[in-house]
Amino acid sequence: MVQGTGSNVGKSLLVAGLCRFFARRGLRVRPFKPQNMSNNAAVTADGGEIGRAQALQARAAGIPPSVHMNPVLLKPQSEVGAQVVVQGRMIGTARAREYQLWKPRLLEAVLDSFGRLSREADLILVEGAGSASEANLRAGDIANMGFAHAAGVPVVLVGDIDRGGVIASLVGTRAVLDETDAAMIRGFIVNRFRGDPTLFEDGMRFIAERTGWPALGLVPHFSDAARLPAEDGLGLRRDGPRDEAVERRDKGVLIAVPVTPRIANFDDLDPLRDEPGVTVALIEPSMPIPASAALVILPGSKSTIEDLHFFREQGWDIDLAAHYRRGGRVLGLCGGYQMLGRLIEDPHGIEGPPGRAVQGLGLLDVATTLMPEKQLRHVTGTTMPDGTPFCGYEMHIGVTDGAGATERPFAQLCGGRTDGAVSADGRIAGTYVHGLFADDRQRMRWLEMLGAPNSGLDYQALVDEILDRLADHLGAHIDCDQLLAISAR
Repeated sequence: MVQGTGSNVGKSLLVAGLCRFFARRGLRVRPFKPQNMSNNAAVTADGGEIGRAQALQARAAGIPPSVHMNPVLLKPQSEVGAQVVVQGRMIGTARAREYQLWKPRLLEAVLDSFGRLSREADLILVEGAGSASEANLRAGDIANMGFAHAAGVPVVLVGDIDRGGVIASLVGTRAVLDETDAAMIRGFIVNRFRGDPTLFEDGMRFIAERTGWPALGLVPHFSDAARLPAEDGLGLRRDGPRDEAVERRDKGVLIAVPVTPRIANFDDLDPLRDEPGVTVALIEPSMPIPASAALVILPGSKSTIEDLHFFREQGWDIDLAAHYRRGGRVLGLCGGYQMLGRLIEDPHGIEGPPGRAVQGLGLLDVATTLMPEKQLRHVTGTTMPDGTPFCGYEMHIGVTDGAGATERPFAQLCGGRTDGAVSADGRIAGTYVHGLFADDRQRMRWLEMLGAPNSGLDYQALVDEILDRLADHLGAHIDCDQLLAISAR
């Protein structure tokens, strides 16, 4: 089990790289995360949902993702509450304090899923959540040491030297843990080192002496890790300050993406950001949508109504109308599609008090009713009217219809259904399909419409190439034979 001294120390990418490393050795490898908190989710083949990081780890291991790889997924809807997804299915919503009472019965599902994976694997690589030393959450824990004890899984602790204070964070974790938890840890890794590694040899020895844990690796910074799908919103910010990105004019077509508080499935943007002829500018609060944008994308949202309020508070509705008057294009994805319509109704109280109805941006002739049943499925089809094929997935709560959807649908899905809507002039479109730009055929279609050059990028091949290089990188800097020996004890 890979646990961390804190959030965002690189656990997810370390597990992904190790999945690829050990799978290439011929082992049957499975990733596992008992509890994840993320609004960036993936759809499994059986119509469930798991954290996006576990889907990437499954890909690294060369297997399809399963709901049992992430049996508990929390999808934040507010500062204090979240949707609770268990073995791929939403079972309800809970406030933070209320959720603590759910944990004993959720541990049963976690251990059930872990047992299922254990029966088909030679090696399971488990990812912890947040910090291993959160003593205030230790009682009833199912994400870190609580799971490690319940499943009898040895732990490797990871610290991030790039953020500073790595010696204190690792030694401090040892000081905070009680003796039974500390005994579960069989070694430590220092991640994201920059510079001459010999300069930190004394640091590694100091940590080992103070903790009693052996050093298993000093991993240099791997810059291309930022090009892999990120688990949370911090992964969006890989290009530096947003104002710099907006002002860049040397990278061709500018695509602007307003970032709302509950943005979801933002890995939809990753393939565009790897295009050499495109700049994807993340528009953060208080920033205007730039007049030079060729396309504005309204991404998915975990709380469409609240994010729509936020959108208006920033004045982005005015900017968007001006962008359209100038001849620009707009694409709404999932929650963004719902915002583009005339009306959003919430009769069942999915996102707040029952019976709420709010005016949409009115750029598409559709209306949305939020419904309790979540749509989770992989889809294939063609966009209309050009017939360009695509593969993607749906993950949404809501039914959207109206003249825009019936008279000018965005796509024809295999099986007979249509999806989305397009304005009469073709410059505004909305769809429930995620993953469009990861399909090279669709991405090239949009780049052609925007006047961007065709780079010939094979996005799926790029992801696998980076995973291979990540595996090589970790194999060179981590004692992987010792990791296997630890797992076999």
